[in-house]
Amino acid sequence: MNFPILSTLIFLPLVSSFFIFLSKDSNNNSAVYISLFSSLATFMLSLFIWHSLDPTSSDFQFLEEKNWINNFIKFKLGVDGISILFIVLTTLITPICIISCINSVKVRVKEFLIAILILETFMIGVFCSLDLVVFYIFFEAGLIPMFLIIGVWGGPRRVYSAFKFFLFTLLGSVLMLAAIITIYWITGTTDVTEIYKIQIPSGYQNLLWLAFFSSFAVKMPMWPVHTWLPDAHVEAPTAGSVILAAILLKMAGYGFLRFSLPMFPIASEYFTPLIYTLSIIAIIYTSLVALMQEDMKKLIAYSSVAHMGYVTLGIFTFTKQGIEGSIFQMISHGLISAALFLCVGVVYDRLHSRMISTYGGLVNYLPKYSFLFVVFALAGLGLPGTSGFLGEFLVLVGTFQKNYLVSMLATFGVVLSAAYMLWLTKRVIFGNTKNNEIKNLKDINNLEALMLITLAILIILFGFYPSPLMDTLNISVNNLISNYEIAIQVNRLN
Repeated sequence: MNFPILSTLIFLPLVSSFFIFLSKDSNNNSAVYISLFSSLATFMLSLFIWHSLDPTSSDFQFLEEKNWINNFIKFKLGVDGISILFIVLTTLITPICIISCINSVKVRVKEFLIAILILETFMIGVFCSLDLVVFYIFFEAGLIPMFLIIGVWGGPRRVYSAFKFFLFTLLGSVLMLAAIITIYWITGTTDVTEIYKIQIPSGYQNLLWLAFFSSFAVKMPMWPVHTWLPDAHVEAPTAGSVILAAILLKMAGYGFLRFSLPMFPIASEYFTPLIYTLSIIAIIYTSLVALMQEDMKKLIAYSSVAHMGYVTLGIFTFTKQGIEGSIFQMISHGLISAALFLCVGVVYDRLHSRMISTYGGLVNYLPKYSFLFVVFALAGLGLPGTSGFLGEFLVLVGTFQKNYLVSMLATFGVVLSAAYMLWLTKRVIFGNTKNNEIKNLKDINNLEALMLITLAILIILFGFYPSPLMDTLNISVNNLISNYEIAIQVNRLN
């Protein structure tokens, strides 16, 4: 196609944010309509790209390439079976966030919507970039609107949480920038597809891998650099928590798949024991911490760290089941975590409390809300028939092929996830109603039902029928594993 469809996909939200900036509507209706129309148009465009993608080819498709900075950096874009799923997830979650802010954001609504749309541009750009410098720019630029979303529209400790989020993620990425410069010095290019063809000398791979790891580990986040995430989630508005959990955390997992494995295969194999150790600690330790939480948002935030532990575990098994499971887990977690944070936002808008002790017996007064909450909680603990099961199952199968002990420890994390999710559900949905204010609450309205039912349908659909995702992934994952194995064999022969 001659039409720059990926550039259109990336910059459509940015252009729409400019029209919102120019709008003069005092009650913000025009800003909401523009942002919602723009985000839905972007979603439909991403579905068109997904539908038009050739699933039998592992090559990057819809390629765009323009000389950018003095022929030194190319603005190069392209998608494959892995990246398109993250793009569709991003464009799906964004309109849901815009709908959620109608009830939850009361001040500076126009500015909030502008920040959401600009953030969408940067997130899509990350998944489309085929140049290291372009990727880095999109990857880091996303910090700015997210910093503002937490710092301006967050809770009482929003400034502290915003700066903690910004400094952790920015400092982690400084080494990645140095690594990108080093890669250019070694290979003479920052074009990702060209670097794939060049075997970076093994003497450099370990340091370069660690430099990229320093950024991805913080953004994931992995233990022990995960402490910024609970604070950011607690203080962020509902839409901010949804985007943070559903999309921003996935950018690091995508980075491991797109850069760490194919560019530094020897180092990836060398540091696999480190990844296994940190992943198991994250799965078990943060699950135990989640069991101790009294704040619903903090509990879900710590559960996200645990679920991301399965993602890193699956990626570094270097098996088809493990890598496909980790990608499926990221997509599934994006849907489930978004739904859970939206559920917290629904009751927070009514009672202005996130504390578990505030609630109890909601099933007696909010039956529709309670039913959907239970569905999402069961999906979060990996119940068969929901999307939360298949990703973890494939990761455990892939891990079992590589390390029996690690697989058994990771399986124990599944038991812990059931413990904290069922504990949360029991105290919030069931039990005695200790707070009389609950008796006066209204069940979910039409907008809230639209958001939650949409996510519930997708979670159950992909639980029973994962083929649309798995068929898209298949060839790209096979190619990734094949190239990795060839690089490892060549290194052993040398």
